[in-house]
Parts: sequence; structure tokens; C-alpha cells
Amino acid sequence: MKLKVCGMRDAENIKKLIALKPDFIGFIFYKKSGRHVTVFPKVDIPVGIKKVGVFVNESLEHVLEIVTENNLDCVQLHGDESPEYCKELKKAMGLKVGVIKAFPVDAKFDFEQLIAFEKQVDYFLFDTKGDKVGGNGVVFDWSLLKKNKSEKPFLLSGGLGVESVNELKKFRKTSLLNNCIGWDVNSKFEISPGLKDIDKIKEFKDKLV
Repeated sequence: MKLKVCGMRDAENIKKLIALKPDFIGFIFYKKSGRHVTVFPKVDIPVGIKKVGVFVNESLEHVLEIVTENNLDCVQLHGDESPEYCKELKKAMGLKVGVIKAFPVDAKFDFEQLIAFEKQVDYFLFDTKGDKVGGNGVVFDWSLLKKNKSEKPFLLSGGLGVESVNELKKFRKTSLLNNCIGWDVNSKFEISPGLKDIDKIKEFKDKLV
């Protein structure tokens, strides 16, 4: 299983995280977020770790500019971006840059809408629907994933922490996580916005990844 740590921006904190060899490191380019990256941290990130830029309802031009400036490996779309938007973005970025489309899930979420995105993105990300766009620190009802008929690989997000490990181990044995490729963690590991508790992340990774 892969590990994606999102909401990073402090250079020294990132260097310590790199030692844990996560698969993805997420940088949030959303001005309303408390983890918003204004200056991209100057850190040498190994080729094996993908740099992910998180965007919310931004113009194609702005996303492409940030991707180019910071040599990003993936783009995560966390807003109301359409399948057409994803298609145009992927075409413009080329095969070297992946696209992750995030969806906020609650009991009313319509999994049928995923069909239109399947050919336009590389991964889905299922997060908890809350007051904020992301980083609400709350777990959604994973049993809702039984409604997911898509075979597109996805990352599970939404309030995952060290306390989630045992339940995730149990849930991983069910068919509902067949296409889950890994975990996206953020707020439950924060010391302050954009600053992570590396020891906690190591504990989570050692137990689950």
C-alpha cells in the first residue's frame, strides 16, 4: 500500500519525512487553506517520491504554470472540476504528470458520477465531505464504498490517523478496498498547519504500509 502525506510546506519537516520514503508528498496551492504554499520549499525530493500539487477550481493556465515552475509529478483536483477539465489538463500536461480527482463522500454521494471521470484521471481520492474543502479530520462511513462500481484505483482519505490502523487493517480484508492503492494522511498528524509529527507518521507507516 502507498502512503501520501499532504499539506507539507516546511523544508526541514519535509527532509525528515523523506527519510520515511512516502510515495507521494502533497503541496496545497489553495489560498483559503491554512496549509497554502506561497513559496515552494527548497528541498531535493528523490525521484521515487512523487510531488503532488493540490488545486481547487483553478484555471488550467494557473495549474500548468505551477506544475512547470515546481516540476510536479501529479496534480490533485479537489474542487468541482468537470471530466472535460480533467481531460484538457491531462492533454496539456502530457503523460509524465498524473491526475488525481478527489471526491468528498457522504451518505448522499452519487458514485455513478465517477464513470465520466474514469478515462480522464489516473486515480480517485475519496475524502470526507465537511465544512472545509479538505483536511476536516473526520472519517467518513467506509461502508459507503460498496456503492462504488468503478475499478479505477483510489486513495482513501479523511481523518486517517494512528488510531485508525486497526479498523483499516480489518477493512482492508473486505472487497470494498479491492481497488484502494493506499492512504492519504494530513490533519491527524499535524503539530500546526503545514507541520507534521514525523514520529506519528512513521508509526502509521510501520503498522499499515
